[in-house]
Amino acid sequence: MHSMDYSNLDNDTTVELIKGKRVTVIGSHKSALDLAAECANANELFVHKPGEAFLLSLVATLLSPLRWGISKVLEKILKWKLPLKKYGLVPSHSFLHDLSSCLLRVFRDNFFDKLKEGSILIKNSQSFSFYREGVVIDGEAKPLETDIVIFATGYKGDEKIKNIFKSPIFQNHVLGPTTFTVPLYRQIIHPRIPQLAIIGYAEGASNIFASEMKSLWVAHFLDGNIEVPSIRAMEKEVKLWEDNMKQYAGTYFGKSCFANFGISYHDQLYKDMKHNPKRKNGNFLELFEPYSPADYVGLTRK
Repeated sequence: MHSMDYSNLDNDTTVELIKGKRVTVIGSHKSALDLAAECANANELFVHKPGEAFLLSLVATLLSPLRWGISKVLEKILKWKLPLKKYGLVPSHSFLHDLSSCLLRVFRDNFFDKLKEGSILIKNSQSFSFYREGVVIDGEAKPLETDIVIFATGYKGDEKIKNIFKSPIFQNHVLGPTTFTVPLYRQIIHPRIPQLAIIGYAEGASNIFASEMKSLWVAHFLDGNIEVPSIRAMEKEVKLWEDNMKQYAGTYFGKSCFANFGISYHDQLYKDMKHNPKRKNGNFLELFEPYSPADYVGLTRK
């Protein structure tokens, strides 16, 4: 079964399904790690921003070695603090690429405890096959006996949005031949289908907060407080953001991810809603103190 089918089940059904079973989870990112932990429990900077001025772009370029250095320090700290190497969890790409492409793994609190006690076993392999009693993992001497196999391999969100429509015209608008992602203005509305708002497709470092900001933007838009530009201008803006995402995600670009410039993205939504995006008390804090959802408290009342 796919992880989406699993998530659609109610809590009692999932407990009954996996309780006392040997479960194999295919995948390596967040849903796979969450599923593995759940099954075990049950049985037991400095970046270019789209459209920024030349001076800011130059500063970002000059500070790029610092950005790389900070990411390497964080990478070293994570490898030192977490037993990633011991359990074969060190990714082949850098921390910076992880962040830029929204591929960061989030471990549950007891995940490594489950690894230590043997409730979760990590098997690194590029391929596998089924046999009568379970799965055969490429490179492993013995087959793995299992009762349930769950594919936590992700899904194509663009195809899901495309399939909302019956009309081939709208389907082609949603995913044209020249784009890697669904082209959304402000990561919310399609320039050629402005009656449809999509929240949750584009990812950031904090999806719950980002989704709330997008919902507020949509509410202002529906109230007539936000006027969008022409279709051509919106498509140009979409292309600008997509090119910026590709620049930082590199070969790992495959979806809309604004984690690298989340503050700039939220500032843009804030300005669209005719609010001052500078939420700190003073220029010094504005430059050097991190932004968090707490800085936007009270926005829903405005």
